[in-house]
Amino acid sequence: MPRIVSLLLNVGHGLDHLFLLIFATAVGAIAHDFQVERWEDMMPFTVGAFLMFGLGSIPSGRLGDQWGRRRMMLVFYYGMGVAAFLVALTQTPLQMAVALTLLGAVSSIYHPVGIPMLVQGSRTPGLTIGINGLAGNMGIAVAALITGMLVQWSGWRMAFVVPGVASMICGWLFSRHAPMESAPPARKKASGVHLPRMLALRTLVVMIATAISSSLLFNFTTNGNAQLLAQRLDGLVHEPVMLGLLLAMIYAIASFVQVIIGRLIDTVPIKPLFFCVLALQGVVFYFASGTSGWVWYFSAIIYMVAVFAAIPFNDAMVVRYIDDSMRSRVSGTRIAISFGFSSLAVYLLGPVVKQAGFTTLMLSMSLIAAIGACFVFGLPGEEQMRSARQDA
Repeated sequence: MPRIVSLLLNVGHGLDHLFLLIFATAVGAIAHDFQVERWEDMMPFTVGAFLMFGLGSIPSGRLGDQWGRRRMMLVFYYGMGVAAFLVALTQTPLQMAVALTLLGAVSSIYHPVGIPMLVQGSRTPGLTIGINGLAGNMGIAVAALITGMLVQWSGWRMAFVVPGVASMICGWLFSRHAPMESAPPARKKASGVHLPRMLALRTLVVMIATAISSSLLFNFTTNGNAQLLAQRLDGLVHEPVMLGLLLAMIYAIASFVQVIIGRLIDTVPIKPLFFCVLALQGVVFYFASGTSGWVWYFSAIIYMVAVFAAIPFNDAMVVRYIDDSMRSRVSGTRIAISFGFSSLAVYLLGPVVKQAGFTTLMLSMSLIAAIGACFVFGLPGEEQMRSARQDA
């Protein structure tokens, strides 16, 4: 694959996460513009975006395998740009909800299509996924920084327009440089990745369960960190640009852990590594819940490191255990189920914080991480996997 295409696929991951986090970062300004008294009351209007981000992954994955990944990525780049422009034109919370839902539907294309396209034929899929994860999380960091700057200097609408233009440009470059597919992945010869039925089902259950817990924590943190940062640093930092910069630094620092995790996935067993990451999440969220000021800020860096470190595992398991001819469909199903559940995090974020506060929310996240760690025990070990492959 040409390097520019790999670069555009990684940039696409960054754009995917950037678009979904613009609203969370600018929600205070949007609520003020729409004359909504509290930002918490605006959060339920974005649940459609995250719900469609999950549910849309099933048809997106199916189309990626059977219609072609290159075509679907073009729909992604251009569709994200159009949807972002529509969000910028909204005048009421209801219009915002509809436009964000469309944005979520288009954004559902990337994970089940872009990542399988990127890793097909890769000799080090873990590292490839880790670098791709870094790109995605840098999109979150850029969302925090650029959105804060654009909101302060040009208004929240430009925070959607500028990335929309960038997505359109990426689509044009991708159309020029991405090679045409000889055939859709579903029509290509299988690569020989076949697991026994029960072992494959067991792995899929663990994959989905841990994806749900990881997605819940991801959505709670990335959608709530902007307001949590403003609360825990109240009296220390006030300017939107500075708050955006501090939030971007958290995401940027934490993002690099995915490259390390990706390299480890290629060299050490997944099961103990994954368990350690999820266990760390539970511990860090528990201790961070009672902190404030700069102590909270440094603990936030640690818990976001743990949250981001969990992301590569599910994609790595799909690559390791699922044949390329059906990876988009399996990824789409896994994402649909996990994000279908985790979209509740976006819906509940405002009401939970309004009623119980951020401390209770963080304690709940500690419990969710602990439950996810327990599910990892059901993942087949390396010896069992090798034995199953030989028997197959």
